[in-house]
Amino acid sequence: MRTVSEVVAWLEAFAPRRLAESWDNVGLLLGDPAAPVERAMTCLTVTRESAAEAVDERAGLVVSHHPILFRGEKRIRADLPGTASVWALAHAGIAVASPHTAFDSTARGINEGLCRRLGLADVMPIRPVAGPAEFKVVVFTPDSDRDAVLAGAFSAGAGRIGDYEECSFAIPGHGTFFGTEGTDPAVGVKGRRETVPELRIEVICTGSRLPAVLSSIRSRHSYEEPAIDVYPLHDPAVPSGAHGGSGSGRIGRLGESRSLEELAGAVSAALGRIHLQVAGDPERRVTKVAIACGAGDDFLGDAARAGADVLITGEARFHRVLEAEALGVGLILAGHYGTERPGVEDLAEEIARAFPEIEVWPSRRERDPLRLVRGD
Repeated sequence: MRTVSEVVAWLEAFAPRRLAESWDNVGLLLGDPAAPVERAMTCLTVTRESAAEAVDERAGLVVSHHPILFRGEKRIRADLPGTASVWALAHAGIAVASPHTAFDSTARGINEGLCRRLGLADVMPIRPVAGPAEFKVVVFTPDSDRDAVLAGAFSAGAGRIGDYEECSFAIPGHGTFFGTEGTDPAVGVKGRRETVPELRIEVICTGSRLPAVLSSIRSRHSYEEPAIDVYPLHDPAVPSGAHGGSGSGRIGRLGESRSLEELAGAVSAALGRIHLQVAGDPERRVTKVAIACGAGDDFLGDAARAGADVLITGEARFHRVLEAEALGVGLILAGHYGTERPGVEDLAEEIARAFPEIEVWPSRRERDPLRLVRGD
């Protein structure tokens, strides 16, 4: 049976916390990491309704996009509106994890999903984030050491490329050495130059794992002084789309230009025929589209510098709308719920694919707290 920690570890790999904003609170926020999980629910926000659903449906884990503990609550009580839902989940033994802005920014996250729904091409992050520093470790060993050295490197975290693990490459060759009086060679003898068959073994690891990988290799190597080379790898932020890049926001292009009014209609349809607010000339032709889910009006300046014709986001402050008009950038405001709830549904599918033995569903009781009232 799967545990909370296993799902949370997958979530960290899917939406690494290094992508989260510095002010955010992501990861496992409530619960026992060792607890079993047979049923899991995703939601945009933990509310009384979504918490009650998780309890009623006997979920072991709730993956909430928005963090449950964000403002430094000092009291968690059942009779306080801000913490009643947290108490209900804790009382039922239900864990809560949040990916929040890491999920916004990851390669298959919320913003990427919005681009996919709108059919945008040549999609890239508005604010790219480079991946973690990576290194190629090269070690020279006798063939008899190959398995031990590789096992040590892999156990320390080397050899991971994408979804593949224990990746390496080996080339046979010959090494030479001259052991001085104070040496005790594992092969050959000291006092003369030796030529021995060796393997050049290559593995990749991240900078955070490099010290452990080097230590583990040395501990498994039979040589007194193993020859090890470390090469830094150039790993810039990769454009998203086919290759999957990470970073904040997204910008891409439509297959053919549309009027701002036509694009707004397409956005409404793609997000479930929701109501929108639009700023800008409705007849203006737009091709380059920037997207920032939720409260993303801070991306306006970035969008303008990137040459976007329009920014699609959840909500914007009044003076930011005026700024958009001054910059000549259209705005389509689809609501916080409207731009982020689709990602919660996508996340349920992602978790279900990764853990087919767990029943996963997006909250069925969650709703947009805002509704449109038409005046007479």
